[in-house]
Amino acid sequence: MAKKPFTTASTTDEQAFLAGYDASQFPHPSLTVDVALVTADGGKLKAVLVQREQHPARGKWALPGTFVGIRESLDEAAQRALQTKVGISRIFLEQLYTFGQPDRDPRTRVVSVAYYALVDPGKLTKGFAADQRTQLIELSAKGTGKGQAAGPVHGLDEQGKRLPLAFDHGDILGMVVERLRGKLDYAPIGFELLPKKFTLRQLQDIHETILGRKLNKDSFRRRLIASGRIAATGEHEQAVGHRPAELYRFKGTQQRH
Repeated sequence: MAKKPFTTASTTDEQAFLAGYDASQFPHPSLTVDVALVTADGGKLKAVLVQREQHPARGKWALPGTFVGIRESLDEAAQRALQTKVGISRIFLEQLYTFGQPDRDPRTRVVSVAYYALVDPGKLTKGFAADQRTQLIELSAKGTGKGQAAGPVHGLDEQGKRLPLAFDHGDILGMVVERLRGKLDYAPIGFELLPKKFTLRQLQDIHETILGRKLNKDSFRRRLIASGRIAATGEHEQAVGHRPAELYRFKGTQQRH
């Protein structure tokens, strides 16, 4: 026997349902956002990490993050975390992934929505809040996985010593590196990390930094020029102690600085 189709409920019926709805019948996990601000600086891939001053994971290094307010959107929470913990505001962010392993936080069931952004290193160092233990930390981004996979990424101090990361933030950073490596073949990754006009050497440096390995100069340049994503400007470097290199730009890309 065929079932009768549902009819559209009246507004009064729905209001009555909501008035009697018991939200406590389902356990509620806590919701956080964590933000990976990544840059390329001096041939190294780096990210902003904040040293935790409270338990759990006191003394360990963590991505800037926060619990999401009950009346707050995810994007608003991510921007608030950056403003309060790093001193940076109104920056373009992209959602990366949702991390929800049941035991990822010892306090309670915590689900985190991770964001990431590529940022000019000068903007990062100038934006740090003075009262925070915040640093631009080198990432060991060569990874242990195959292909583009980075595996868990570790933070390194200025002496190259591994820093302890809080929670699963090494996995979050690993996925950021994997995402960047995956986008190199089809997206103008460098446009957040380079000036509007750049040399092919500068662009290759960015790619090598993200990949964690050297590239053949001739094949790299042929591939990028053939991709149609960059265009020659007709200009050359100024005031350099060697033969001035030609300057290029990304086609159809707006800077997000």
